Amino acid sequence: MNVTQAVNQRSSIRAFLDKPVSNALIKQLLIKASRSPSGGNLQPWKIYVINDLSMKNFLEFQKNWNKPETPPYEIYPPKLKEPYRTSRYELGEQMYDLLGIPREDKDARIAQVLKNYEFFGAPCAFFCFVDPQMGSPQWSDLGMFLQTFMLLAKEAGLDTCAQEAWSLKNDSVSEFVNSDAGDILFCGMSIGFKDESEPINSLRSERRPLEEWAKFL
Repeated sequence: MNVTQAVNQRSSIRAFLDKPVSNALIKQLLIKASRSPSGGNLQPWKIYVINDLSMKNFLEFQKNWNKPETPPYEIYPPKLKEPYRTSRYELGEQMYDLLGIPREDKDARIAQVLKNYEFFGAPCAFFCFVDPQMGSPQWSDLGMFLQTFMLLAKEAGLDTCAQEAWSLKNDSVSEFVNSDAGDILFCGMSIGFKDESEPINSLRSERRPLEEWAKFL
């Protein structure tokens, strides 16, 4: 698989098979992904892998957590302007159409959102934290690291879903993984093998035309 194929085939998978992923493979992919660009070579990512027994323990821990959480950042700007607002809206509608969930069925839509916190059934996952002293440039480094990992995972036959939704669970996840005091949970990453039979995994998000966001001077 070349890079172009990996980029084209990667997508956010929201239904996984109950098929194990070895820690040895995840370790290899993380080591390779650490070659991603990093300003000043700070390598600001802090990764906590949960798999097998730790995954079971974590899901049970989350089920019993009942303290209020403190999200460390807003996932989306509160007043999203165009064309971004429409892009987000259309993706949501496309996803729920595939699932056969109408707009008025709020309970079913909420139930789908809550699957984030079960990693969509993935057997393996990791959490990506960052030191609070880091700024926007280092947060962009996290994005490059995560993208590199996802492409390498695709090359290795795995599927993924990067989940900023986990930032809403910053306190509980921090306690479970025993992260360094004050570190910020940026996102989670579901890892496994996609369930080809699930309609939601056929979702192919649209991209705006090049002319709308690039200028050749």
